[in-house]
Amino acid sequence: MNERPVRIGVQLQPQHATYQQMRDAVMRAQDLGVDVIFNWDHFYPLYGDPDGAHFECWTMLGAWAEQTSRVEIGALVTCNSYRNPQLLADMARTIDHISDGRLILGLGSGWFERDYDEYGYEFGTVGSRLDDLGEAIPLMTSRLAKLNPPPTRRIPMLIGGGGVKKTLRFVAEHADIWHSFAGPEEMATKLEVLRGHCDNAGRDVGEIEISVGVGGRGRDGLSPDAPEVEGRPLYDLGARLFTTGISGPEYDLEAITPWLRWRDELNGG
Repeated sequence: MNERPVRIGVQLQPQHATYQQMRDAVMRAQDLGVDVIFNWDHFYPLYGDPDGAHFECWTMLGAWAEQTSRVEIGALVTCNSYRNPQLLADMARTIDHISDGRLILGLGSGWFERDYDEYGYEFGTVGSRLDDLGEAIPLMTSRLAKLNPPPTRRIPMLIGGGGVKKTLRFVAEHADIWHSFAGPEEMATKLEVLRGHCDNAGRDVGEIEISVGVGGRGRDGLSPDAPEVEGRPLYDLGARLFTTGISGPEYDLEAITPWLRWRDELNGG
């Protein structure tokens, strides 16, 4: 796990902006040198005006796949409840081809009740949504193996969340990347749980990239010393992918620069 390079991601939240503003932000982020550009899978804004401008996740990823040339792209994260899992696998395979192998398949069990209510999905319970995710992942994996043409690579699967009984077990069994918003103390505890699940699954925890959200959800910008103050304790625990969320309409990316410098120093670049 410690031999992995540090990567910097940005989540361009598809809210409170025109698509032209989002498209411009994607190119600016790629030109700055970020490693991964994420969006999110919701139908309404999570911050600011709850009825403000908002766009759909996966159709946007198809456009980003064509627009970009270097960065990896993905949803942080896809809500498992919103699409048939085998269809989602086919969508992922298609965007994998459009992007020449740069898609990350980010998955989560879902939580934003308004999405469910407005679009007619059954909200259920935290437990039932997690159970649905656990049943869906093998269906996705099976469908990916059947598609013609197959994906250009083994599409990396990211699972988001920190539930110790189910989510981290799914991570141990299936994921290439585990994403959370944990601080250092919580991350240390969760990593011990993840190691236990990996042992039970017969898997080395070092095979899983540890990803963390930094800067707080919906906060545009981080202080210049954030990489050392916020990032270093998480890095010392094994985190290697650091992502901050930025909202429209401005998509101010200036505060990403210290993180990119920090990445290059740590990676020896």
